Amino acid sequence: MKILVTGALGQLGRELRDALETSHPGMTVYAGHHDLDITDSAAVATFIRNGEFTHIVNCAAYTAVDRAESEPALCNRINSEAVKNLAVEAEKTGARMLHISTDYVFDGKSFRPYCESDKVNPVSTYGTSKRKGEMILLTMCPDAIIVRTSWLYSPHGSNFVRTMLRLGKERETLDVVYDQIGSPTYARDLAVAVCAILFSRKWHPGIYHFSNEGVCSWYDFAKSIHRIADIDSCRLRPILSEDFPSQAIRPHFSVFDKTLIKKTYGIRIPHWEDSLRECLARIATSEDSAPEAE
Repeated sequence: MKILVTGALGQLGRELRDALETSHPGMTVYAGHHDLDITDSAAVATFIRNGEFTHIVNCAAYTAVDRAESEPALCNRINSEAVKNLAVEAEKTGARMLHISTDYVFDGKSFRPYCESDKVNPVSTYGTSKRKGEMILLTMCPDAIIVRTSWLYSPHGSNFVRTMLRLGKERETLDVVYDQIGSPTYARDLAVAVCAILFSRKWHPGIYHFSNEGVCSWYDFAKSIHRIADIDSCRLRPILSEDFPSQAIRPHFSVFDKTLIKKTYGIRIPHWEDSLRECLARIATSEDSAPEAE
């Protein structure tokens, strides 16, 4: 078994490296954008054919949701056209492909958790590009697995948790929307789930939903971040989405039904607040161990 992980420098890519090298060291090649430009079909063909991979995990994505509205071509090139490049080579070489997608393929108008079979209706450039990627993959690689996730965070990179920690220390007040409801996803938990799929004795193609258990608003999430991190100098104020203008429309309801992935692969999913505590402890430890600036 030989695995290729694309998007290896992103949040999930970094957590997946930790998980894979802990459980199955030496079996995986980790490709960041400097190692492999997945929008270059010729480069993808050469890399995958020479690598003789049995599995491809595509964590690479254009995720700047607001900026995508002014960069639709680039967004589509990474989130849909590049998926085609990977799918073509996966099908030619017989490699099994697992692709990460998003809650943004839905419009957020549901009143119950989204199942995999629910009708999609993306309302942003980002969501539309990710849905195109899904359709391309399912058409070209019917044996592929797609895992949709939501509200991803980790100790790495740019994400809501790290932003709330930074702003909580910089500002006296902070406005956070309370009418967008979803389930945060700790990238380490998602990485563990991906590993469970890769190393199970069964490969069931199709779409699966994964996020941490429980639901909250962005405001509730921010309150928990500050409470656990002992940030009490910043007052959080709940506001409506319409009072926080942004370029992209965001789903008001992004809660997933995770029954299928739990039953199929026997995955146990932690509650979002338990995982948040673990992530914040890792961030605090890394800050404590960081060398002092000269």
